[in-house]
Amino acid sequence: MAVPPPLPRGASVTPPVRRRRRVEPIYYWFLLPTLVLFTGLVLGPALVGIFYSFTDYVGFGEWRFTGLTNYVALFSDPAIWESYKFTLGFALVTVVLAQSVALALAIGLTSRVRFLTALRGVFVIPMMISGIVAAYVFSYLFANTLPSIATSLGIGPLEESILGNPSLAWVSIMIVSAWQTLPGALLIYIAGLLAIPGELYEAAAIDGASAWRRFRSITLPLASGYITINTILGVKGYLNAYDVIKGLTDGGPGTATHSVAMKIFTGYTDGDYAYQMSNATIFFVLTVAVSLLQLLATRGRGLRLS
Repeated sequence: MAVPPPLPRGASVTPPVRRRRRVEPIYYWFLLPTLVLFTGLVLGPALVGIFYSFTDYVGFGEWRFTGLTNYVALFSDPAIWESYKFTLGFALVTVVLAQSVALALAIGLTSRVRFLTALRGVFVIPMMISGIVAAYVFSYLFANTLPSIATSLGIGPLEESILGNPSLAWVSIMIVSAWQTLPGALLIYIAGLLAIPGELYEAAAIDGASAWRRFRSITLPLASGYITINTILGVKGYLNAYDVIKGLTDGGPGTATHSVAMKIFTGYTDGDYAYQMSNATIFFVLTVAVSLLQLLATRGRGLRLS
């Protein structure tokens, strides 16, 4: 085989320029309907709403530009602060509860238990029930069934409906919200756990690792990507909670369970359109910030088994 002649002193080898693959125009035509629908139904109304947040618009009729007046009033409104406090606290507690229960159930439903398929089907049932229907059913349970059981067992604090207790009403919302979102998180966790090679658990068991050690050293690290996905989706859903709260407490007692989403929706019908649009804008920025912080905190934890 002939050896190529040496390069002159000072010469450098220029790597060949890789030409970018040309995108077929047909792909843009497939993308166009989605862009049109997204712009017309999501992006367009959002930009219009942000514009009206700088006005005194009430939803109809004339309006005038007021600058940052709505935003200044927003940050000095105690009712708005209370709604944010409730929403953030509720979302934090509920996501921890829901993810813990979902992960525990997923571990159980990926082990060698009897009637595995039937059990998985049972735990997915809440996904098929709308939030408002589930809220009305649980409302009856919390208002009638639970107090009756508590009275027969002599549990004093629960003899009255927790829906009318300003200190406990949020617990009912947390339970129903976690119950409704459990199936989605459960399915993601089951998919993640089934992707973990069983040989890892067998090798750890041979080395004498306990069940807790296998969970801490194998399951948690390899399922961290799925935990991240579920946490982000859970926080997003709980921050926008509305239907469950509407069906259970309607924001009461008083305003004890008024979420930010409920505050925004009720403001639209009360003539506070521009004011609540400023609230919605701040809430959107907050939601994006929370999601970005979650992504930054879990950077590098992908869905790969590495």
